[in-house]
Amino acid sequence: MSTQRRARRAVILNILPTSITVLAICAGLTSIKFALDGRPDISVVLIAVAAVLDALDGRVARILDASSPMGKTIDSLADAVNFGVAPALVIYVSLLSTFRAGWIVALLYATCIALRLARFNALFDDGSLPGYSREFFVGMPAPAGAGMAILPLVAKVQFGEGWWTSEWFLCPWLVACSALVLSQLPMRKIPDVSVPPSLAAVLLAVLVIAVAAAFLYPYIVIMVVNVAYLCHIPFSVRSHRWLAAHPEAWAGKPKERRLAKRAIRRAQPYHRSMGRLRLRRPGRTT
Repeated sequence: MSTQRRARRAVILNILPTSITVLAICAGLTSIKFALDGRPDISVVLIAVAAVLDALDGRVARILDASSPMGKTIDSLADAVNFGVAPALVIYVSLLSTFRAGWIVALLYATCIALRLARFNALFDDGSLPGYSREFFVGMPAPAGAGMAILPLVAKVQFGEGWWTSEWFLCPWLVACSALVLSQLPMRKIPDVSVPPSLAAVLLAVLVIAVAAAFLYPYIVIMVVNVAYLCHIPFSVRSHRWLAAHPEAWAGKPKERRLAKRAIRRAQPYHRSMGRLRLRRPGRTT
């Protein structure tokens, strides 16, 4: 009897990550329904909920050691629906249906998300990539791309009509989001971001404030999160370039990498000053 209970418990644990993914698909599809009903405020919240569930299903699968080929396949399909099809239709129905180029840019965005997911799966199976590249996405990940795409709609829900709802802004904005999704820019994976121990308490306090603010001002929080993600891109590119130029740090832990960066920064002024002295010596007069 105990063996049957353990087997049943194992089956339930294996189904849990897939159940979270199915809930995310339901949230994404329901966002389209509310957009058709003229409730874009609920649509953007449901897309945000789908993004949270997307982050949870992979983490739960790793914790429970319940990864499977089926889970990987349904996760990719869920990302295509939740962050490609759903945002494209929600934006088109809510903002772009009266514009001549509206359907074209919505279609472009959804197609780019599908291509981005196909490239991600191909790179994920490539074992020849250096270890540090696993810490970065190639191009903007699908959930972040969906967040950027719906940003004008979030601004409309929060502030009403404005320049952010005009055709001359919306169409270039969606094209730019599509380009970021398919770009080669390295963007660090959030779970791989390390925080110094001295800042751990500050980070926890910020997270508590963010969760509380999400209940009171959800649309403001969505905008702040997306703007913060955009601002992190230059730092991610710089970190990727540094790792590519320092193979000795690839196997190091985050703390060791921080110490190595500090040592290199301290050594740079010395080398620069020595270089200036060498340049001045030939020009001396007696």
